[in-house]
Amino acid sequence: MNVNMIRFIWGRLKEHPLSRIGPGLITGVADDDPSGIATYSQAGAQFGLNMLWTMPLAFPLMAAVQSMCARIGRVTGKGLAANIKATFPPFVLQGVVLLLLVANTLNIAADVAAMGEVAELVTGFNRHIMTALFVFGTLILQVLVPYHRYVNFLKWLTISLLAYAAVLFTVHVPWPEVIQRTVWPRFTLDSEAAAVIVGVFGTTISPYLFFWQASEEVEDMRSKQGAVALVSNGSLAGEELRRIRWDTWSGMLYSDMTAYFIILATAVTLHVSGVTDINTAAQAASALRPLAGDFAFLLFAVGILGVGLIGVPVLAGSGAYALSEAMGWNSGLENKAHDARGFYSIIIVSVLLGLVIQYTPISPMKALFWSAVINGVIAVPLMVVIILLVSKKSVMGHFTASWPIIILGWVAVAVMGAAAIVMLIPG
Repeated sequence: MNVNMIRFIWGRLKEHPLSRIGPGLITGVADDDPSGIATYSQAGAQFGLNMLWTMPLAFPLMAAVQSMCARIGRVTGKGLAANIKATFPPFVLQGVVLLLLVANTLNIAADVAAMGEVAELVTGFNRHIMTALFVFGTLILQVLVPYHRYVNFLKWLTISLLAYAAVLFTVHVPWPEVIQRTVWPRFTLDSEAAAVIVGVFGTTISPYLFFWQASEEVEDMRSKQGAVALVSNGSLAGEELRRIRWDTWSGMLYSDMTAYFIILATAVTLHVSGVTDINTAAQAASALRPLAGDFAFLLFAVGILGVGLIGVPVLAGSGAYALSEAMGWNSGLENKAHDARGFYSIIIVSVLLGLVIQYTPISPMKALFWSAVINGVIAVPLMVVIILLVSKKSVMGHFTASWPIIILGWVAVAVMGAAAIVMLIPG
Protein backbone atom coordinates (compact mmCIF):
# COMPACT_ATOMS: atom_id res chain seq x y z
CA MET A 1 0.00 0.00 0.00
CA ASN A 2 1.61 3.28 -1.10
CA VAL A 3 1.78 6.54 0.82
CA ASN A 4 -0.92 8.27 -1.27
CA MET A 5 -3.38 5.46 -0.60
CA ILE A 6 -2.70 5.64 3.13
CA ARG A 7 -3.27 9.40 3.08
CA PHE A 8 -6.53 8.94 1.16
CA ILE A 9 -7.86 6.36 3.63
CA TRP A 10 -6.79 8.44 6.62
CA GLY A 11 -8.47 11.49 5.13
CA ARG A 12 -11.72 9.56 4.75
CA LEU A 13 -11.56 8.31 8.33
CA LYS A 14 -11.08 11.84 9.63
CA GLU A 15 -14.08 13.18 7.72
CA HIS A 16 -17.06 14.31 9.75
CA PRO A 17 -19.70 11.54 9.74
CA LEU A 18 -22.18 13.92 8.11
CA SER A 19 -19.79 15.43 5.57
CA ARG A 20 -20.83 13.07 2.78
CA ILE A 21 -24.51 13.96 3.16
CA GLY A 22 -25.54 16.67 0.73
CA PRO A 23 -28.40 19.21 0.53
CA GLY A 24 -30.96 16.56 -0.48
CA LEU A 25 -31.48 15.28 3.06
CA ILE A 26 -32.03 18.73 4.58
CA THR A 27 -34.35 19.70 1.74
CA GLY A 28 -36.36 16.52 2.17
CA VAL A 29 -36.76 17.00 5.91
CA ALA A 30 -37.69 20.68 5.47
CA ASP A 31 -40.52 19.44 3.25
CA ASP A 32 -42.08 17.82 6.35
CA ASP A 33 -42.21 21.09 8.29
CA PRO A 34 -44.92 21.65 10.98
CA SER A 35 -47.33 22.95 8.34
CA GLY A 36 -46.79 19.81 6.30
CA ILE A 37 -47.27 17.65 9.39
CA ALA A 38 -50.64 19.34 9.97
CA THR A 39 -51.69 18.58 6.39
CA TYR A 40 -50.60 14.94 6.56
CA SER A 41 -52.27 14.54 9.96
CA GLN A 42 -55.53 15.90 8.57
CA ALA A 43 -55.32 13.44 5.67
CA GLY A 44 -54.91 10.50 8.04
CA ALA A 45 -57.49 11.71 10.56
CA GLN A 46 -60.17 12.48 7.98
CA PHE A 47 -59.71 9.62 5.50
CA GLY A 48 -57.86 6.98 7.49
CA LEU A 49 -55.71 4.67 5.39
CA ASN A 50 -57.28 5.86 2.15
CA MET A 51 -54.83 8.74 1.60
CA LEU A 52 -51.66 6.63 1.89
CA TRP A 53 -51.54 6.24 -1.91
CA THR A 54 -50.58 9.90 -2.33
CA MET A 55 -47.06 9.34 -1.02
CA PRO A 56 -45.92 6.57 -3.44
CA LEU A 57 -47.23 8.75 -6.29
CA ALA A 58 -45.61 11.93 -4.98
CA PHE A 59 -42.15 10.42 -4.40
CA PRO A 60 -40.81 10.11 -7.97
CA LEU A 61 -42.35 13.46 -8.91
CA MET A 62 -40.83 15.43 -6.03
CA ALA A 63 -37.49 13.64 -6.43
CA ALA A 64 -37.36 14.41 -10.15
CA VAL A 65 -38.07 18.12 -9.66
CA GLN A 66 -35.59 18.48 -6.79
CA SER A 67 -32.87 16.59 -8.70
CA MET A 68 -33.33 19.00 -11.61
CA CYS A 69 -32.90 21.95 -9.23
CA ALA A 70 -29.77 20.40 -7.70
CA ARG A 71 -28.34 19.74 -11.16
CA ILE A 72 -28.97 23.33 -12.23
CA GLY A 73 -27.11 24.64 -9.17
CA ARG A 74 -24.08 22.35 -9.47
CA VAL A 75 -23.71 22.53 -13.24
CA THR A 76 -24.08 26.30 -13.61
CA GLY A 77 -22.63 27.36 -10.25
CA LYS A 78 -25.61 29.70 -9.83
CA GLY A 79 -28.89 29.46 -7.95
CA LEU A 80 -32.27 29.02 -9.56
CA ALA A 81 -33.19 32.72 -9.47
CA ALA A 82 -29.89 33.73 -11.10
CA ASN A 83 -30.50 31.25 -13.93
CA ILE A 84 -34.07 32.45 -14.44
CA LYS A 85 -32.80 36.05 -14.52
CA ALA A 86 -30.27 35.22 -17.23
CA THR A 87 -32.67 33.20 -19.41
CA PHE A 88 -36.21 34.60 -19.12
CA PRO A 89 -37.87 38.04 -19.27
CA PRO A 90 -37.65 40.08 -16.04
CA PHE A 91 -41.37 39.78 -15.21
CA VAL A 92 -41.04 36.00 -14.83
CA LEU A 93 -38.47 36.32 -12.04
CA GLN A 94 -40.11 39.35 -10.44
CA GLY A 95 -43.50 37.65 -10.14
CA VAL A 96 -42.08 34.39 -8.83
CA VAL A 97 -39.82 36.00 -6.22
CA LEU A 98 -42.54 38.34 -4.93
CA LEU A 99 -45.05 35.53 -4.47
CA LEU A 100 -42.37 33.27 -2.98
CA LEU A 101 -41.45 35.82 -0.31
CA VAL A 102 -45.09 36.36 0.67
CA ALA A 103 -45.83 32.61 0.78
CA ASN A 104 -42.67 31.86 2.75
CA THR A 105 -43.38 34.53 5.36
CA LEU A 106 -46.91 33.21 5.89
CA ASN A 107 -45.57 29.66 6.08
CA ILE A 108 -42.96 30.73 8.64
CA ALA A 109 -45.76 32.28 10.71
CA ALA A 110 -47.70 28.99 10.69
CA ASP A 111 -44.58 26.94 11.49
CA VAL A 112 -43.32 29.01 14.43
CA ALA A 113 -46.85 29.16 15.86
CA ALA A 114 -47.03 25.35 15.77
CA MET A 115 -43.60 25.05 17.40
CA GLY A 116 -44.58 27.43 20.21
CA GLU A 117 -47.85 25.57 20.79
CA VAL A 118 -46.09 22.19 20.92
CA ALA A 119 -43.38 23.52 23.23
CA GLU A 120 -46.09 24.79 25.58
CA LEU A 121 -47.71 21.34 25.59
CA VAL A 122 -44.39 19.68 26.43
CA THR A 123 -42.86 22.17 28.88
CA GLY A 124 -45.80 24.17 30.22
CA PHE A 125 -44.14 27.49 29.32
CA ASN A 126 -46.11 30.19 27.51
CA ARG A 127 -46.31 29.48 23.78
CA HIS A 128 -45.51 33.05 22.75
CA ILE A 129 -42.32 33.04 24.83
CA MET A 130 -41.32 29.68 23.33
CA THR A 131 -42.08 30.93 19.81
CA ALA A 132 -39.85 33.96 20.33
CA LEU A 133 -37.04 31.74 21.65
CA PHE A 134 -37.23 29.51 18.57
CA VAL A 135 -37.29 32.50 16.22
CA PHE A 136 -34.28 34.26 17.74
CA GLY A 137 -32.42 30.97 18.12
CA THR A 138 -32.73 30.16 14.40
CA LEU A 139 -31.72 33.71 13.47
CA ILE A 140 -28.59 33.57 15.62
CA LEU A 141 -27.57 30.27 14.05
CA GLN A 142 -28.18 31.47 10.48
CA VAL A 143 -26.56 34.89 10.84
CA LEU A 144 -23.63 34.21 13.15
CA VAL A 145 -22.61 30.59 12.45
CA PRO A 146 -20.75 29.84 9.16
CA TYR A 147 -22.59 27.54 6.75
CA HIS A 148 -20.07 24.67 6.95
CA ARG A 149 -20.76 24.44 10.70
CA TYR A 150 -24.44 25.36 10.71
CA VAL A 151 -25.25 22.76 8.06
CA ASN A 152 -24.05 19.96 10.36
CA PHE A 153 -26.52 21.16 13.00
CA LEU A 154 -29.30 20.90 10.41
CA LYS A 155 -28.15 17.42 9.37
CA TRP A 156 -28.29 16.15 12.95
CA LEU A 157 -31.80 17.57 13.28
CA THR A 158 -32.95 15.39 10.37
CA ILE A 159 -32.86 12.45 12.80
CA SER A 160 -35.98 13.93 14.43
CA LEU A 161 -38.10 12.57 11.59
CA LEU A 162 -37.47 9.06 12.88
CA ALA A 163 -39.88 9.96 15.69
CA TYR A 164 -42.80 9.36 13.34
CA ALA A 165 -41.64 5.86 12.49
CA ALA A 166 -41.19 5.22 16.22
CA VAL A 167 -44.80 6.26 16.90
CA LEU A 168 -45.96 3.23 14.90
CA PHE A 169 -44.30 0.93 17.44
CA THR A 170 -46.55 2.34 20.18
CA VAL A 171 -49.87 1.65 18.42
CA HIS A 172 -51.60 -1.24 16.66
CA VAL A 173 -51.10 -1.16 12.88
CA PRO A 174 -53.15 -3.52 10.65
CA TRP A 175 -50.38 -4.00 8.08
CA PRO A 176 -52.30 -6.19 5.57
CA GLU A 177 -55.02 -3.51 5.36
CA VAL A 178 -52.37 -0.77 5.16
CA ILE A 179 -50.79 -2.40 2.11
CA GLN A 180 -54.20 -2.96 0.52
CA ARG A 181 -55.36 0.63 1.01
CA THR A 182 -52.04 2.03 -0.22
CA VAL A 183 -52.57 0.23 -3.53
CA TRP A 184 -56.38 0.30 -3.68
CA PRO A 185 -57.90 3.16 -1.64
CA ARG A 186 -61.62 3.60 -1.02
CA PHE A 187 -62.97 7.13 -1.01
CA THR A 188 -65.39 9.32 -2.93
CA LEU A 189 -63.68 12.04 -4.96
CA ASP A 190 -65.80 14.90 -3.66
CA SER A 191 -64.76 18.45 -2.77
CA GLU A 192 -63.46 17.44 0.68
CA ALA A 193 -61.27 14.64 -0.70
CA ALA A 194 -60.03 16.91 -3.49
CA ALA A 195 -59.09 19.59 -0.96
CA VAL A 196 -57.02 17.13 1.08
CA ILE A 197 -55.30 15.71 -2.02
CA VAL A 198 -54.48 19.24 -3.18
CA GLY A 199 -53.09 20.03 0.26
CA VAL A 200 -50.94 16.90 0.36
CA PHE A 201 -49.39 17.47 -3.06
CA GLY A 202 -49.08 21.20 -2.46
CA THR A 203 -47.11 20.73 0.76
CA THR A 204 -44.99 17.95 -0.76
CA ILE A 205 -43.91 19.72 -3.96
CA SER A 206 -43.21 23.27 -2.76
CA PRO A 207 -41.52 26.17 -4.60
CA TYR A 208 -39.31 27.24 -1.69
CA LEU A 209 -37.58 23.84 -1.82
CA PHE A 210 -36.69 24.39 -5.48
CA PHE A 211 -34.69 27.55 -4.71
CA TRP A 212 -33.10 26.10 -1.56
CA GLN A 213 -31.85 22.92 -3.26
CA ALA A 214 -30.19 24.75 -6.15
CA SER A 215 -28.59 27.36 -3.88
CA GLU A 216 -27.27 24.79 -1.39
CA GLU A 217 -25.51 22.95 -4.21
CA VAL A 218 -23.80 26.25 -4.99
CA GLU A 219 -22.93 26.71 -1.29
CA ASP A 220 -21.46 23.20 -1.12
CA MET A 221 -19.45 23.80 -4.29
CA ARG A 222 -17.99 27.05 -2.92
CA SER A 223 -17.05 25.36 0.36
CA LYS A 224 -14.78 22.88 -1.45
CA GLN A 225 -11.37 24.20 -2.37
CA GLY A 226 -10.84 24.40 -6.12
CA ALA A 227 -14.39 23.33 -7.02
CA VAL A 228 -15.98 25.13 -9.97
CA ALA A 229 -19.23 24.89 -11.93
CA LEU A 230 -19.38 21.73 -14.05
CA VAL A 231 -20.24 23.77 -17.13
CA SER A 232 -16.78 25.36 -16.79
CA ASN A 233 -14.89 22.18 -15.89
CA GLY A 234 -16.66 18.86 -16.33
CA SER A 235 -13.84 16.61 -15.13
CA LEU A 236 -15.77 15.77 -11.95
CA ALA A 237 -19.18 15.65 -13.62
CA GLY A 238 -19.66 11.89 -13.36
CA GLU A 239 -18.92 11.78 -9.64
CA GLU A 240 -20.87 14.93 -8.81
CA LEU A 241 -23.99 14.02 -10.78
CA ARG A 242 -24.01 10.53 -9.25
CA ARG A 243 -23.79 12.16 -5.81
CA ILE A 244 -26.68 14.47 -6.67
CA ARG A 245 -28.84 11.56 -7.82
CA TRP A 246 -28.15 9.52 -4.68
CA ASP A 247 -28.43 12.48 -2.33
CA THR A 248 -31.64 13.88 -3.78
CA TRP A 249 -33.53 10.64 -4.30
CA SER A 250 -32.56 9.29 -0.87
CA GLY A 251 -33.44 12.60 0.81
CA MET A 252 -36.83 12.71 -0.90
CA LEU A 253 -37.44 9.06 -0.01
CA TYR A 254 -36.75 9.84 3.65
CA SER A 255 -39.18 12.75 3.47
CA ASP A 256 -41.84 10.79 1.60
CA MET A 257 -41.68 7.79 3.94
CA THR A 258 -42.00 10.10 6.94
CA ALA A 259 -45.10 11.74 5.46
CA TYR A 260 -46.48 8.23 4.85
CA PHE A 261 -45.82 7.33 8.51
CA ILE A 262 -47.56 10.51 9.72
CA ILE A 263 -50.67 9.74 7.66
CA LEU A 264 -50.55 6.14 8.88
CA ALA A 265 -50.04 7.04 12.57
CA THR A 266 -52.96 9.47 12.61
CA ALA A 267 -55.13 7.07 10.58
CA VAL A 268 -54.77 4.19 13.05
CA THR A 269 -55.25 6.43 16.09
CA LEU A 270 -57.26 9.60 15.43
CA HIS A 271 -59.44 8.35 12.54
CA VAL A 272 -60.23 5.07 14.26
CA SER A 273 -61.30 6.96 17.37
CA GLY A 274 -63.53 9.37 15.44
CA VAL A 275 -61.20 12.39 15.56
CA THR A 276 -61.42 13.62 11.96
CA ASP A 277 -60.69 17.36 12.12
CA ILE A 278 -57.06 18.44 12.69
CA ASN A 279 -56.07 22.08 12.14
CA THR A 280 -52.50 22.18 13.47
CA ALA A 281 -49.60 19.82 14.05
CA ALA A 282 -49.82 20.58 17.78
CA GLN A 283 -53.47 19.58 17.80
CA ALA A 284 -52.52 16.25 16.20
CA ALA A 285 -49.88 15.63 18.87
CA SER A 286 -52.28 16.59 21.66
CA ALA A 287 -55.03 14.32 20.27
CA LEU A 288 -52.62 11.38 20.23
CA ARG A 289 -51.98 11.55 23.99
CA PRO A 290 -55.25 10.03 25.27
CA LEU A 291 -55.37 7.54 22.39
CA ALA A 292 -51.79 6.28 22.10
CA GLY A 293 -50.23 7.37 25.38
CA ASP A 294 -47.70 9.93 26.59
CA PHE A 295 -44.77 8.32 24.76
CA ALA A 296 -46.45 8.54 21.35
CA PHE A 297 -47.41 12.15 22.10
CA LEU A 298 -43.85 13.01 23.09
CA LEU A 299 -42.38 11.39 19.96
CA PHE A 300 -44.80 13.28 17.74
CA ALA A 301 -44.08 16.56 19.53
CA VAL A 302 -40.29 16.12 19.33
CA GLY A 303 -40.61 15.49 15.61
CA ILE A 304 -42.56 18.73 15.15
CA LEU A 305 -39.94 20.79 17.00
CA GLY A 306 -37.03 19.13 15.18
CA VAL A 307 -38.37 19.64 11.68
CA GLY A 308 -39.53 23.14 12.58
CA LEU A 309 -35.95 24.08 13.41
CA ILE A 310 -35.03 22.95 9.89
CA GLY A 311 -38.10 24.21 8.05
CA VAL A 312 -37.99 27.82 9.26
CA PRO A 313 -34.34 28.44 8.20
CA VAL A 314 -35.01 26.78 4.83
CA LEU A 315 -38.10 28.92 4.24
CA ALA A 316 -36.26 32.13 5.16
CA GLY A 317 -33.08 31.13 3.34
CA SER A 318 -34.79 30.18 0.09
CA GLY A 319 -36.48 33.57 -0.14
CA ALA A 320 -33.20 35.32 0.67
CA TYR A 321 -31.36 33.41 -2.05
CA ALA A 322 -34.09 34.17 -4.60
CA LEU A 323 -34.29 37.92 -3.97
CA SER A 324 -30.52 38.35 -3.59
CA GLU A 325 -29.86 36.61 -6.90
CA ALA A 326 -32.62 38.63 -8.56
CA MET A 327 -31.10 41.88 -7.29
CA GLY A 328 -27.49 40.85 -7.92
CA TRP A 329 -26.59 41.04 -4.22
CA ASN A 330 -23.89 39.01 -2.55
CA SER A 331 -25.53 35.97 -0.99
CA GLY A 332 -24.73 32.80 0.90
CA LEU A 333 -24.80 31.43 4.46
CA GLU A 334 -21.02 31.02 4.37
CA ASN A 335 -20.63 34.80 4.08
CA LYS A 336 -20.32 36.98 7.15
CA ALA A 337 -23.28 39.26 7.86
CA HIS A 338 -21.41 42.45 6.90
CA ASP A 339 -20.43 40.91 3.54
CA ALA A 340 -24.01 40.00 2.56
CA ARG A 341 -26.18 42.59 4.29
CA GLY A 342 -29.09 42.34 1.86
CA PHE A 343 -29.17 38.54 2.00
CA TYR A 344 -29.21 38.36 5.80
CA SER A 345 -31.64 41.27 6.03
CA ILE A 346 -34.20 39.26 4.04
CA ILE A 347 -33.77 36.29 6.38
CA ILE A 348 -34.18 38.47 9.47
CA VAL A 349 -37.22 40.38 8.12
CA SER A 350 -38.97 37.20 6.94
CA VAL A 351 -38.59 35.41 10.25
CA LEU A 352 -39.47 38.45 12.36
CA LEU A 353 -42.58 39.10 10.26
CA GLY A 354 -43.54 35.48 10.86
CA LEU A 355 -43.19 36.17 14.59
CA VAL A 356 -45.13 39.45 14.44
CA ILE A 357 -48.08 37.72 12.73
CA GLN A 358 -48.58 35.77 16.00
CA TYR A 359 -49.70 39.02 17.62
CA THR A 360 -52.08 40.15 14.85
CA PRO A 361 -55.68 39.12 14.06
CA ILE A 362 -54.26 36.84 11.31
CA SER A 363 -54.58 33.26 12.56
CA PRO A 364 -51.75 30.79 11.82
CA MET A 365 -54.22 28.59 9.92
CA LYS A 366 -55.24 31.52 7.71
CA ALA A 367 -51.54 32.18 7.08
CA LEU A 368 -51.06 28.54 6.17
CA PHE A 369 -54.09 28.59 3.85
CA TRP A 370 -52.88 31.60 1.90
CA SER A 371 -49.37 30.20 1.77
CA ALA A 372 -50.77 27.02 0.20
CA VAL A 373 -52.79 29.04 -2.31
CA ILE A 374 -49.78 31.12 -3.37
CA ASN A 375 -47.53 28.05 -3.61
CA GLY A 376 -50.17 26.32 -5.72
CA VAL A 377 -50.27 29.29 -8.08
CA ILE A 378 -46.51 29.59 -8.62
CA ALA A 379 -45.48 25.91 -8.45
CA VAL A 380 -46.76 24.98 -11.91
CA PRO A 381 -45.18 27.78 -14.01
CA LEU A 382 -42.01 27.54 -11.91
CA MET A 383 -41.68 23.81 -12.64
CA VAL A 384 -42.14 24.55 -16.35
CA VAL A 385 -39.30 27.08 -16.09
CA ILE A 386 -37.10 24.53 -14.28
CA ILE A 387 -37.71 21.88 -16.94
CA LEU A 388 -36.89 24.36 -19.71
CA LEU A 389 -33.71 25.45 -17.92
CA VAL A 390 -32.44 21.92 -17.30
CA SER A 391 -33.14 21.01 -20.96
CA LYS A 392 -31.24 23.97 -22.47
CA LYS A 393 -27.71 23.30 -23.68
CA SER A 394 -27.10 27.05 -23.57
CA VAL A 395 -27.57 26.84 -19.80
CA MET A 396 -26.41 23.31 -18.94
CA GLY A 397 -23.83 22.60 -21.63
CA HIS A 398 -23.42 18.85 -22.03
CA PHE A 399 -25.12 18.16 -18.70
CA THR A 400 -28.80 18.54 -19.54
CA ALA A 401 -31.20 16.26 -17.64
CA SER A 402 -32.08 12.82 -18.99
CA TRP A 403 -35.40 12.17 -20.70
CA PRO A 404 -36.84 10.01 -17.87
CA ILE A 405 -36.30 12.87 -15.39
CA ILE A 406 -37.80 15.41 -17.79
CA ILE A 407 -40.85 13.19 -18.37
CA LEU A 408 -41.34 12.84 -14.61
CA GLY A 409 -41.05 16.63 -14.39
CA TRP A 410 -43.86 17.11 -16.92
CA VAL A 411 -46.00 14.58 -15.04
CA ALA A 412 -45.41 16.63 -11.88
CA VAL A 413 -46.52 19.74 -13.79
CA ALA A 414 -49.72 17.97 -14.88
CA VAL A 415 -50.48 16.69 -11.36
CA MET A 416 -49.80 20.03 -9.68
CA GLY A 417 -51.66 21.88 -12.45
CA ALA A 418 -54.75 19.76 -11.87
CA ALA A 419 -54.38 20.28 -8.12
CA ALA A 420 -54.11 24.06 -8.56
CA ILE A 421 -57.22 24.16 -10.75
CA VAL A 422 -59.21 22.18 -8.18
CA MET A 423 -57.92 24.44 -5.41
CA LEU A 424 -58.92 27.63 -7.23
CA ILE A 425 -62.41 26.47 -8.27
CA PRO A 426 -64.89 28.04 -5.85
CA GLY A 427 -67.00 25.72 -3.70
